[in-house]
Amino acid sequence: MVALFQNYILSNFAKTFFFCNINYKPPSAQERFRREASPLTEKMKEMQKFFGLKVSGKLDKETMEMMKKPRCGGPDVAAYSTFGGKPKWQTNKLTYRIVNYTPDMSKAEVDESMEKALQVWANVTPLRFTRIYKGTADIMISFATNHGDASPFDGPQGTLAHAFAPSLGIGGDAHFDDDEFFTFRSSKGFVLFLVAAHEFGHSLGLSHSDVPGALMFPTYSFTDPDRFSLSSDDIRGIQSLYGKDITPIQPHPEVPTTPKACDPNLILDAATTLRGETMFFKDGFFWRRSPSRTVTQLPIKSFWASAPDNIDAAYEDPVQDKLFLFKGKQVWAFNGSNLERGYPKTLSSFGLSSLVRKVSAAVYDKNSGKTLLFVDKVYYSYDERAKKMDRGYPQQVESGFPGLTGKVTAAHIQEHFFMCSTFHVFM
Repeated sequence: MVALFQNYILSNFAKTFFFCNINYKPPSAQERFRREASPLTEKMKEMQKFFGLKVSGKLDKETMEMMKKPRCGGPDVAAYSTFGGKPKWQTNKLTYRIVNYTPDMSKAEVDESMEKALQVWANVTPLRFTRIYKGTADIMISFATNHGDASPFDGPQGTLAHAFAPSLGIGGDAHFDDDEFFTFRSSKGFVLFLVAAHEFGHSLGLSHSDVPGALMFPTYSFTDPDRFSLSSDDIRGIQSLYGKDITPIQPHPEVPTTPKACDPNLILDAATTLRGETMFFKDGFFWRRSPSRTVTQLPIKSFWASAPDNIDAAYEDPVQDKLFLFKGKQVWAFNGSNLERGYPKTLSSFGLSSLVRKVSAAVYDKNSGKTLLFVDKVYYSYDERAKKMDRGYPQQVESGFPGLTGKVTAAHIQEHFFMCSTFHVFM
């Protein structure tokens, strides 16, 4: 395991150094350990910092879980970034050719996925892409397992694809691992459009980003292709190379607009804690506030890939180390970012009547071990230990919380303080 980890770290984070010494004396075992352990620890810390993990320099559980996630085959670097020397195409009119196809999808689906993936970058730059059917294109697209480009694939669930920075020859080409199962839009597999859009970022000169939720983040995260939007980090990166599109294409009307945290009229969908942080949800996004009060905004699916596009309510049960997300008549339970087995379940799993169509807010009280579930102007009390609803509920919100007369849309306890739709939220 250590050998595998060392190979991973050194291949993804370290540069290769060559040493030459005529009067070479072989180092002792203790000297070799000191020389090797320090760079390995530093590279481990670098990786942990990059992915937003606890920086320990140790191969802990969270680090192992991140290493196992499906990923791009390029090296990991920080920020939005470009390749060394900032290689870019010297023309805005590029060609692409699909050399062969995956058996997982129809040819029409592959064609549409590739066209849509390239259009992601054309929408925000002057770049324009034309497909050709023979000869050599700027971007040659192929599916393969064993292929001779000195960057072999590793079978299912590892490296999904890789692409090469702009240059002559193999530059710009994108290769997809045919050992993976690619799909048109299903979460049961890897959506080809998402993988291709990421790889084409490399084909155009972008390296990896350390911003979770960015398309150029190195690990795969499912997003509904019809609701995909390019992050501001990706846009800044590609425009640093090619500039802005002088005739920008208007976003699809169904793509959600990023909510503004300081909007005085903002009404939250949900609020909760998670492992010491506070989360505020609105539409398809959430704000993540750390104990140090650092705030980041991310798409919900960038962290919980199996979650619905937007949610009605959320709460954390720290005893079980679970986060519960509600949408319509269903509830999802997550441990970290992983969906718990058997979920999603119906609201009846909490003992709610089948007539309840949605939970508008939820909050867990660690002092009582009870979870309060709000349904418009009434609320229920669920006993987490007994796994059943308390008797005497539902009750009117106003009877339990004098002064609250409106519908509760989000609830969060902080030193026995409730936030709901009657309060403005500022971050």
